Amino acid sequence: MALPDFEGWAIFAAVAREGSFTGAARTLGLSKATISKAVSRLEAAQGISLLHRTSRRLSLTETGKRMAEHANQLVAQGTALSEAASADSSEASGTVRLSAPMSFGIAFLGPLLARFMAEHPGIAIDVQLDDARVDLVAQGFDLAIRIANLPDSSLRTRRVAPIRVVPVAAPAWIARHGTPQHPSQIKGRDCFAYTNAPGRQTWRLERGQDSVAIHPDGRLQTNNGAMMLDALKAGLGIAFLPEFIIGDALETGTLVRLLHDWSAPRIDLQLVMPPSPLRPKRVDLLLTFLAEELARVCAGQ
Repeated sequence: MALPDFEGWAIFAAVAREGSFTGAARTLGLSKATISKAVSRLEAAQGISLLHRTSRRLSLTETGKRMAEHANQLVAQGTALSEAASADSSEASGTVRLSAPMSFGIAFLGPLLARFMAEHPGIAIDVQLDDARVDLVAQGFDLAIRIANLPDSSLRTRRVAPIRVVPVAAPAWIARHGTPQHPSQIKGRDCFAYTNAPGRQTWRLERGQDSVAIHPDGRLQTNNGAMMLDALKAGLGIAFLPEFIIGDALETGTLVRLLHDWSAPRIDLQLVMPPSPLRPKRVDLLLTFLAEELARVCAGQ
């Protein structure tokens, strides 16, 4: 029985990730001709087309998109298998690709990652800060920090800590509009919208058996919560934000929490990993470190 072309699929995964033969060649340390031949070999053997090729552009076919996900899983499992076999005889080394939300990452990750790198000199970390939800497998991430209640999927998750999200406004806004006593008194046009939420954003507030939904449709829409702070402090609207973004403003009184006796449904900070149970030692070390340290950080908020 002929063995699968593992090398070819690993090369194709790099092409899909880098978006070009040149990028894949640079990443893998191979010639561009070797990269091209490997992909052509796969297409001929399987009788499929993985890439659209033009003189200026390379893109994945629909089949290529599906195969890229499997190829990335194959590479991840192969890497983890090799490292697991040698874990007892060598120190953890290599690069961990980490995705994290922008505001949270800037606020907390810098000192934590610096300490981790000092403790593990053989490990490098490639951190990508983005509030958008990345595709871990397709984009080649080892680990992601997410603040969300995630839908069921094949991804592996580890809950770290709850994150409290509250409605806030500036004293100037309250002076003009009054202090809401019930969520139904808050109009959507007064509320800033966070556009990275999937679908139409909804603020849901609960008190006992009562539940009220608010659909923000205010003058400011942004894909990053911290971008709302200046407009909030100027009294231009209301926002529904996690306490790690607004904590300082609440302490100084430049923002005020609204509707104290109402609360939002629980939302969790989670560590998310690709589906494979096999992980390189370096990823397990960072996973354990972040789970412990971020739980302490969140407990202090």
